[in-house]
Amino acid sequence: MATYVNNLRLKEIATGDESGTWGTSTNTNLELIGEGFGYGTEQVAADANETFTMADGAADGVRGMYLKFTSAGSLSATRELTLAPNTVSKVWIIENATTGSQIITIKQGAGATINIASGAKKMVYTDGAGSGAAVFTANPGNGETGSGALVFGTSPTFVTPVLGTPASGTATNLTGLPPAGVTGTAAILGANTFTALQTLSTGANIASATAVDLTAATGNAVVITGTTTSTSLTMTAGQQMVLLPSAAWPLTYNATTMNINGGVSYTCAAGDRIYAVKDLANVIRVSVTKQDGTPVVAGGISAGLSIALAMVMGF
Repeated sequence: MATYVNNLRLKEIATGDESGTWGTSTNTNLELIGEGFGYGTEQVAADANETFTMADGAADGVRGMYLKFTSAGSLSATRELTLAPNTVSKVWIIENATTGSQIITIKQGAGATINIASGAKKMVYTDGAGSGAAVFTANPGNGETGSGALVFGTSPTFVTPVLGTPASGTATNLTGLPPAGVTGTAAILGANTFTALQTLSTGANIASATAVDLTAATGNAVVITGTTTSTSLTMTAGQQMVLLPSAAWPLTYNATTMNINGGVSYTCAAGDRIYAVKDLANVIRVSVTKQDGTPVVAGGISAGLSIALAMVMGF
């Protein structure tokens, strides 16, 4: 007596059976083997869970290696599609072509299942373990996490992804960034209200020179080393700096590039504080607060006023 216990439900002819028709049965089996490597379709008949049983010894879409599920109507919820019998161990590539934009859940027995999003495809295999049979993902080299369909559009939308640490990227439209997570140079546009203590960073030392270039400074406060007389500072419009001389540093007054308060040249001493800013008229204003608290010249700007100016500049 013939049986159908293999994974493709082919007719297995018993010894002495099929006299005169053995060739026909064998040819049918060969055709069904080919069907197992081909393409098949199955239709979900109603908006409900459904079982698809591979036919014994007869053509059946569910036998196809590529199995496309469609639906007679629009699905309103996730539907379970069971592959039977639960003793079949087989690999399928399954496409969810149902309407209604619903997930289909592929199952075989009481074991694990696989969800396939609307419009998505997955390679799966069944273990054919009977009542406890399970379905597993069979994608080669599978390393994916999460659920849902893969996105290959030119403007994809990802939901709660964990991106790790990207090597590069442009964050033009990002929002909700925590301040502690943002580093580097940033341009702040528009009006801003600071509600916490603002601390100016100290950058690398800069050597005194005839023309001291502050545009490459790495902090808003910088130590000036050396005793070379400086006749000009180079700054960008709006730049504000606190200069900390480490020794006697002569400054030569210039109405545009070294506009020292009091209108005179001055030799700084270690411990003095020099506040420099390039205003919108491209004049570099230099306010000196001497360590001993005296003005640069008699009747000149006082240390207290210099400090007040410094507070306005943010230091």
